[in-house]
Amino acid sequence: MPDHVIAVDQGTTSTRAIVFDASAQIVASAQREHEQIFPRAGRVEHDPVEIWTNTEWVMARALAEARLTRDDVAAVGVTNQRETVIVWDRRTGQPVHNAIVWQDTRTQPRIDRLIRARGVQAFAEITGLPLATYFSASKIAWILEHVDGARAAAEAGDLLFGTPDTWVVWNLTGGPDGGIHVTDVTNASRTLLMDLRTLEWSDEMLDVWGIPRAMLPEIRSSSEVFGEIRQPTELAGAPIAGILGDQQAATFGQAAFHAGESKNTYGTGNFLLVSTGTDVVRSKAGLISTVAYQLEGEPAHYALEGSIAVTGSLVQWLRDNLGIIRTSEEVEELASSVADNGGAYFVPAFSGLFAPYWRPDARGTLVGLTRYVTKAHIARAALEATAFQTRDVIEAVVSDAGRELTELRVDGGMTRDRLLMQFQADILGIPVVRPKIVETTALGAAYAAGLAVGVWSSLDELRDYWQEDVRFEPQMDADQRVRRYRQWKKAVRKSIDWVDEDARILMGTTD
Repeated sequence: MPDHVIAVDQGTTSTRAIVFDASAQIVASAQREHEQIFPRAGRVEHDPVEIWTNTEWVMARALAEARLTRDDVAAVGVTNQRETVIVWDRRTGQPVHNAIVWQDTRTQPRIDRLIRARGVQAFAEITGLPLATYFSASKIAWILEHVDGARAAAEAGDLLFGTPDTWVVWNLTGGPDGGIHVTDVTNASRTLLMDLRTLEWSDEMLDVWGIPRAMLPEIRSSSEVFGEIRQPTELAGAPIAGILGDQQAATFGQAAFHAGESKNTYGTGNFLLVSTGTDVVRSKAGLISTVAYQLEGEPAHYALEGSIAVTGSLVQWLRDNLGIIRTSEEVEELASSVADNGGAYFVPAFSGLFAPYWRPDARGTLVGLTRYVTKAHIARAALEATAFQTRDVIEAVVSDAGRELTELRVDGGMTRDRLLMQFQADILGIPVVRPKIVETTALGAAYAAGLAVGVWSSLDELRDYWQEDVRFEPQMDADQRVRRYRQWKKAVRKSIDWVDEDARILMGTTD
């Protein structure tokens, strides 16, 4: 019996394929970045065709690197950047517009009008989400309103919408020639279109945004056989058996299956998820309610989430926009060359502030500058911003849950940065625990797929595979911790209320 699972991780900056064996160990992997397109301030796009081409390439490459054949592969799981919108023609497979990325804020004027009319929590009872540009609905509506012929084609049933999981699976299973149009409950819960309790598309939400139901994929569980691969040919016939949004996949990969269990992923952004079991819990502290996962034939499990827009992408910004580092990996060495941040605090509100503030009027702010501050201090302030933002959302979790966290389980690429992990433990005052496999996003997708086809038998078996690698214990003096966090909160206040009509006109971001 084949006992390997391939996870496709279609992320914000790259696409990866990782081959796991039956012991949940990595056998081989392949990765390819895709272009980040910034047409103007506030707009972030990807080329969906490039994403699909990269997906084919990394899957074939990972299989070859593992020296395996199709006969060795039991299933394929897919995980993806959430909320990002792709709309394409079902007849040709061609996108009608670049993908509009979750970080994109072009729809803020429409969101603002809705907030003024109905309030930021107008649809939270249905969807679990506040009104924000972050989610998919306003992006779909923008395409229908701004791309010539898009609305007529959508109403005629010729256009399809999907988050990247849907786009990838549709192409893997044949594209225009019989590709299946599906998503799972976790991704659907991020669109601002799904009823969180019924797990179905909401007619009320479709009416609000003017989106034809025919565009939308079928909502399925996270772990079941969805269909068979046709492309790439090296994997033809392999079942696609798992789909999870990336942060839910990371939670699954960390074996945080039950109420009260949590994880924090350090990637393009940071995302803290705390499981609430089969209950939908409403936050009073700025978190959102979301679906954590659903196994075939079982009730959905839910979570509270603290979403932070800019963490790893701030390091990319230092590299690509400022040029103060040549590679992302250099940031730790540069930041470690100074003892502290030199009094500088960096609030990376490039797309506004997400949880727990939900302030779209905030913008990136670097404060506390003196002639003493160097690029090393700025690099350190950038890393520290990730840890400070994480404390912000953990404070919200503690407020909602009514109890303190005793440790924080972490994963994602940035957790390899020991300076950041130590500062995270210091500023939280609790241990930070990194597992042996930090690529838990891909691991979670593999788990979901492997469960569906019998590679693994139960959640308990998956829990046994989790292994601690490093535990970072807090070392900072308590008084210093309080002062540093107080300075951070002061910096956050400076970033808020920047975007007004003057700013929008000057930056060209009005309707």
